[in-house]
Amino acid sequence: MTTDQADSGSKPDPAEGKAQGGEGASNRERSHGRSSLRRLLDFAGPRKVFSYLGCSLSALSTIAGLGPYICIWLAVKDLLAVAPGWSQATEIAIYGWLGFGFAAASVVLYCAGLLMTHLAAFRSASNMRKAAIGHLLSLPLGYFDLHASGELRRTIDGSAGDTENLLAHILPDAAGSFAMILGMPILMLVFDWRMGLACLFPILIALVCIRMMMNDQGQSFMTEYQDALVRMSKTGTEYVRGIPVVKVFQQTVYSFKAFHEAIEHYSRIARNYAMQICHLPQTIQMTALNGTVIFLIPVAILLASGQSDFTSFVADFAFYAVFSGMVPTAMIRLQFSSESFSKADDALDRIAGVLSSDPLTVADEPERPKSADASLEHVSYTYPGADLPALDRIDFKVPEGGMVALVGPSGGGKSTCASLLPRFWDVDSGRVAVGGIDVRSIDPHDLMGQVAFVFQTNRLFSTTLLENVRAARPDAAPEQVMEALRAAQCMDIVDKLPEGLDTMLGSGGTYLSGGEVQRVALARAILKESPIVVLDEATAFADPENEFLIQKALAELTRGEGGRRRTVLMIAHRLSTVAHVDRILVLDGGHLVEQGTHRQLLDAQGTYARIWSDYERAVSWKVDNSPKAAAGTGQNPAGPIAGEKHVVPGVGPFATDSSTGDSDIQRKGGEA
Repeated sequence: MTTDQADSGSKPDPAEGKAQGGEGASNRERSHGRSSLRRLLDFAGPRKVFSYLGCSLSALSTIAGLGPYICIWLAVKDLLAVAPGWSQATEIAIYGWLGFGFAAASVVLYCAGLLMTHLAAFRSASNMRKAAIGHLLSLPLGYFDLHASGELRRTIDGSAGDTENLLAHILPDAAGSFAMILGMPILMLVFDWRMGLACLFPILIALVCIRMMMNDQGQSFMTEYQDALVRMSKTGTEYVRGIPVVKVFQQTVYSFKAFHEAIEHYSRIARNYAMQICHLPQTIQMTALNGTVIFLIPVAILLASGQSDFTSFVADFAFYAVFSGMVPTAMIRLQFSSESFSKADDALDRIAGVLSSDPLTVADEPERPKSADASLEHVSYTYPGADLPALDRIDFKVPEGGMVALVGPSGGGKSTCASLLPRFWDVDSGRVAVGGIDVRSIDPHDLMGQVAFVFQTNRLFSTTLLENVRAARPDAAPEQVMEALRAAQCMDIVDKLPEGLDTMLGSGGTYLSGGEVQRVALARAILKESPIVVLDEATAFADPENEFLIQKALAELTRGEGGRRRTVLMIAHRLSTVAHVDRILVLDGGHLVEQGTHRQLLDAQGTYARIWSDYERAVSWKVDNSPKAAAGTGQNPAGPIAGEKHVVPGVGPFATDSSTGDSDIQRKGGEA
């Protein structure tokens, strides 16, 4: 499994709402003090001067582009003045060359302006991505549980792309359009102010319509629109990763409700904006801009009867008729620039939401742990946005070289306990200590060096097997990597790979099974040689053969150097793996309800004894295709009773889980 195949699931939406939505709202309030353009140009650094220069060149290009129209008008006027003696119009060639010169200058200035703005845009987008990624590296690892990879990818890449387009193209075009709008009234009022006003009237209508579409309601739509894009990207990533499951069960997109609802939500927002907010203003605007000549002709008819120099009047009318064709182009550019500024403002707020997330704090004078014991001392913790605490006054210690297991029902707080040790989160009260020192007083790099962790789902990168294992210790020699792979029972994997350690894994290379990925992850942990090991159900998705090899690898991992045991905190649902640990802690509803050895907890007949009984019934379940089993029809009409054996024709008996009332088959189906 490669990085791209890794799970993108996130914590519940309430937590996400606080972590993202609250930050986004506060950032929007803070950001209104400065314009989006000024904030954006800050990312360009010294190169923002290129943006100013590029916009100036674009404005000059637009003004130069008006020159050919004036030259055409002058040429037509001269021709009409001497008609039909065309040969007397001696200055037409001069007007032609002047028009060509203006056109060429306009193109050169525009290209030079785009070159300048692209230099600023690329630097701004690059610095924005670097700043966001750099800040992500400083955040606690728990942040990535609340923010899925698809969401972060859309926020960083999408926002940088939106702002890059604004600086590179939209901004110089807007500068040119603004210059044209300023130049148009002067040009149109110079020759005949009455026909000039007729051509300017559609522009006034268009500006009013644009203002109607970009009011507070339109700005609110832009925020909702970007939110919908982020949601669609996030759920789309999860859907793509779940395609194998969808295809196996012959489902459609409708079976993945989150993705389907995200698409429908996006479609509904876009449709409502187009039909309710923009429909009438956009219709009026486009009709007015493209029908400028409709306003011009009645004015010309009214003025024609009183003209003493009708030839000159016709020339003026021809000029306005031709020049009015530039009006829609300028206004459409201006409209798109308004939309782009709204998108850029929202994109900058999203980037600011990432940059304003509190980084992992580092003590001014970090301490180094002297031993490898670990403890949680009266620890309470509540996930952001949650109403109930995930942990409530948890207190226990794992002595150096000790092995402690966390068990209990789902949602009891086991993974939260394990994640607090390497500072995925910081506790609300109490303290988490390593070697007697609060983890908040330890340098994060030293803390990561002290703790190795193996999760249920592990990620391999799209690179060689050597580099995947060496990610735990980049300076390790290939021989040390091979020793770690041997200790993790991975030699069968190495032997079957075409290029051994140098074989590419993932996209464009070789794919490994889930159990094989787990063993490679264990090789990483072994190579890291950390004195403390956190295991979060390391055998969860392994087949029997891989589970046996993983168990042998775990024995190597926990033994450590010189035969000394490492300190181990493990989470297990397969209770057979924890029966012989030093101590078992039972968590339920965020509380530590029981602790002791396997035998002590069984004798206590409490939560652990019940879970153990359920586990024994589950592992003893088997398919029974005997005629007697197939003939079994005695089902309880009120539903399955906890611990009761049931017979399904052609499948056999199965036992229900007394803690949930669900059958083992149902649980496995749900996990799939």
